[in-house]
Amino acid sequence: MNQPAPLIGAGPLLLFLLQVGALLLVALLLGRAAAALRMPPVVGELAAGLVLGPLVWLFPPDPAQFHLVDAVAQVGVLLLVGLTGAHLDLRLIRRQGATIARLSAFGLAVPLAMGVAAGLMLPVSMRGPADPAVFALFLGVAMCVSAIPVIAKTLHDMNLLHRNVGQLTLAAGMIDDAFGWLMLSVVSGMATFGVRAGTVAGSVAALAGVLLVAVVVGRPLVRATFRLTGRYKDNSPTIIGTAVIVLLSAAGTHALGMEPVLGAFVAGLLISAAAPDPARLAPLRTVVLGLLAPLYFATVGLRMDLGALARPEVLWVAVVMVAVACAGKFLGAFLGSWTSRMNRWEGLALGAGMNARGVIQVIVATVGLRLGVLTVEMYTIIILVAMITSVLAAPVLRLAMARVEQTAEEQARHAAQGRLASPAKVSET
Repeated sequence: MNQPAPLIGAGPLLLFLLQVGALLLVALLLGRAAAALRMPPVVGELAAGLVLGPLVWLFPPDPAQFHLVDAVAQVGVLLLVGLTGAHLDLRLIRRQGATIARLSAFGLAVPLAMGVAAGLMLPVSMRGPADPAVFALFLGVAMCVSAIPVIAKTLHDMNLLHRNVGQLTLAAGMIDDAFGWLMLSVVSGMATFGVRAGTVAGSVAALAGVLLVAVVVGRPLVRATFRLTGRYKDNSPTIIGTAVIVLLSAAGTHALGMEPVLGAFVAGLLISAAAPDPARLAPLRTVVLGLLAPLYFATVGLRMDLGALARPEVLWVAVVMVAVACAGKFLGAFLGSWTSRMNRWEGLALGAGMNARGVIQVIVATVGLRLGVLTVEMYTIIILVAMITSVLAAPVLRLAMARVEQTAEEQARHAAQGRLASPAKVSET
């Protein structure tokens, strides 16, 4: 006869509840403080882990205890990635075609190349035990991603979503994110199974298989799911269906040796194509953005080691990586805007928007640490890059857009968005 699974002990349960409560409270307070200073709330939420980390009595060095909080946080980040994919406007990408292609191509290629070059030139002490090629590629992926949630929230707060620059930034950022997840899955496979031609080919083949299954099987299945759940008057079936689609897709890619976030992102794209009623997903979005995502970002801060920056060699690498990150995106955006016959202020605004890495780079860094590709020092540096680039976005956008005249088309789009806007706004993380 099978024995029932043992229950969690009273002590670990009490500590778990205290940890989650403290992380959420401090993340809320620091996130609101960051918003009041006109910075993305994610900056304050990341700082929550830094503030609470030194409290050893609350966060003892017990992996089993930390895994309780981490498990809840992982569910949160998968749902966040899935909802981000579900809110992408796929029609916008098709409509803006050539300009978006140029912006995204330069915005990906330039920072990717600069990140790989920086990774190959960094001291061995900063690379850790990872294969140099895998480390360099991973750093390149971290440098080329953008963060749609941070970009969207910044553009919304600055009333720039109706501007052409805002539309182009979001569309190019969507492609950057999609490419980032795909590259992350390939590099993760190389880190797990080694750098061999067969391994790389296997990772690419598995990735192609996932996309094929998503289109052939996943798309009609997701559409059928939302047709069924849409028959009910309450939102619960749609919310549960969305969560099941995202989590099972994440489990599927993870079972194939790829990152769970890739499956969550692909699921989000399928949900976007199925176009469920956004009002039905609003409660899930509120819980994820207001509860689970802040908890995830706070746990990210717990893993950071700012004390490492006191060492000159680490601080120097941090300065170099911030410069590489900013230069790569701004140069890529400038080349993309220049080849699209846009002026320099529009190019500067595009660079500022696409330079915000926030959520996505945090997730990439966490994956790198978990796989052993990144040392704690490099993990800390990449999180700092995500925070600094997110903070820089708003003031540079403000400077550039003050010099870009608003067109009649943009005014009409603004009026249309105002008529379609929901009275209840949910803040992005």
